[in-house]
Amino acid sequence: MSDFVKRAGHFFRQINRLPGRTTQLERKVDRLLKQVVEMRRENLLLLDTLSFPTREQWLGQPPLIAGEPGQMVFASAAMCRQDSFRQPYFSYWTTRLGDSLRYHRKLWAVVFNGGGLWERGGVISGRRGLGFGVGIEPLSAFFASQDVRVTATDLMFEGAASLGWTDTNQHAAGKEALRKPAICPDDLFDRNVEFRECDMNAVPDDLTGYDFCWSACALEHLGSIEKGLAFIERSVQCLKPGGWAIHTTEFNVTSNFETVDHMETVLFRRRDLEALAERLRAQGHFVAPIDWSPGAEPLDRYYDIAPYKEQPHLKMALSGFGATSIGFIVQRGR
Repeated sequence: MSDFVKRAGHFFRQINRLPGRTTQLERKVDRLLKQVVEMRRENLLLLDTLSFPTREQWLGQPPLIAGEPGQMVFASAAMCRQDSFRQPYFSYWTTRLGDSLRYHRKLWAVVFNGGGLWERGGVISGRRGLGFGVGIEPLSAFFASQDVRVTATDLMFEGAASLGWTDTNQHAAGKEALRKPAICPDDLFDRNVEFRECDMNAVPDDLTGYDFCWSACALEHLGSIEKGLAFIERSVQCLKPGGWAIHTTEFNVTSNFETVDHMETVLFRRRDLEALAERLRAQGHFVAPIDWSPGAEPLDRYYDIAPYKEQPHLKMALSGFGATSIGFIVQRGR
């Protein structure tokens, strides 16, 4: 149900509580709200049908291409785009992370995190990595398979349950939720992975001295744009000098002014990330340039409408805005 319908329902319910209002009026209001919801669903179905890409553009695509991890293919931060999925390095990382190749922005996010950190020399035996809001993603297992010591963190169970993450399988209840034998042998996993509960709005002071840290589509759920930006700044403090932080999050493709804020999911704008980059550079850190191109291929122009599909799902409609995943890369100053 849209925010408008929720507000309208609240308004009508307040009216109904006034003296003299009848049960008959309440029934009329309920019927009206149901009709509004039905019309919204029908309009969404119609829009989805009219804009949906042809099956040839996504079904059975993209092709799995034999290749290597690549060199400096993540030199810049960027948005999720269709052309990335057809590159040999993308097939390599999808397979290495135990996933299936498909057009989905969440797959892009973990590839961006994993490939970007590997390229920067973080994924080497003996290094230490810190993951935030890890859910059940494969990155902890992959890093552990390379003999990296990983501290994987996620919100306490009660907090995750209240946000609905446990219902949608997006929360790590503990270390066992991260075990993926196809990616990392059990002995390496047991030796290299530890799990801690952590609120990303209050990162403990003892999480420090790491060679790299990451989060994949988590910081947009911290309550506001301001809190998400503050988390990125805080995450850099968890690193050794020269260490890397790579975060992916939700980005407002269609507006640099109006956006979604102070909700369960927020949408960062270009102006937000540019202001953050300026602050971090002023503190002596390196921030990778961002390629702001949203792409121009057919799937880049399609906005998936809730309930969202397994594919194609590179961009989505959220509260009337077009959104997709974007990466942000920071190196702590020495």
